[in-house]
Amino acid sequence: MDEINKIAVFKGKEIRKVIHNKEWWFSVVDVVAVLTDSSKPRDYWYAMKTRVKNESEIELSTLCRQLKLEAIDGKKYETDCADVEGIFRIIQSIPSPKAEPFKRWLARVGYERIQEIEDPELATKRTRALYKLKGYSDAWIEKRMRGIAVREELTDEWSKRGVKKNLEFAILTAEISKATFGLTPSQYKKHKNLKKENLRDHMDDLELIFFYVRRSVHN
Repeated sequence: MDEINKIAVFKGKEIRKVIHNKEWWFSVVDVVAVLTDSSKPRDYWYAMKTRVKNESEIELSTLCRQLKLEAIDGKKYETDCADVEGIFRIIQSIPSPKAEPFKRWLARVGYERIQEIEDPELATKRTRALYKLKGYSDAWIEKRMRGIAVREELTDEWSKRGVKKNLEFAILTAEISKATFGLTPSQYKKHKNLKKENLRDHMDDLELIFFYVRRSVHN
C-alpha cells in the first residue's frame, strides 16, 4: 500500500492505519495518545482495559486485532488495532473533550474507505491531492503514481501465482533490487542515507526505468 495512506492525521497528530478485510484498522495506542495527550499511551491503554473490565466485565481487547504497523524505528511490529466500530466503542471509555470531533473525523474516514471500494479511482484522486498539499511537483506526483500502479500490478500477479505472505513479497522485491542495483532495498536506502523515507520516492527517472524493467522481466 502506498506510504501516504498508512498515516491518518487528526488535528496535526498522526494515527497509523492499515487496510484489513477491505476496511481501515487504526492503531489503538495512537488513538489513545491523540485523545489523552498521555506521554505513555501504552500504559494508559493497558490501565484502561483493566479498569473497564473491572467496572463492566467488558474486554476491550476483544475489539482489537494484532496487525503489523510500522514503528518509529522503521520496523513493523504486531500492534493492537481496531476498525471504525471498535474504535468508537473504545472512545466511549476515554474521557476527553476531543472525543466528539474525533468521532466525526473517524466516521468521515470510514465513509471515504467505503466510497473508495465502490470507486477505486477516488483513492487515486485523494492520493494525488494529498501529495499536492505536501508540496510535491506535478512531475514528481505523476512519476510516483506510475510507480504505485506498477507495484500494484506486480503484486497482483504474484498473488495470482501463490505468493501470499508479506515476507515472500519482501524476498521477491529484494531479489529484483539485488539483480538491478547489486543492493537489497535496505542496503540501497542506507546508500542513499534514507531512514523512514520511501526508496522509490528518491530514485531518479533512470533508476526507476531500470527497476521496473527488471520487475517486468522477473514477472
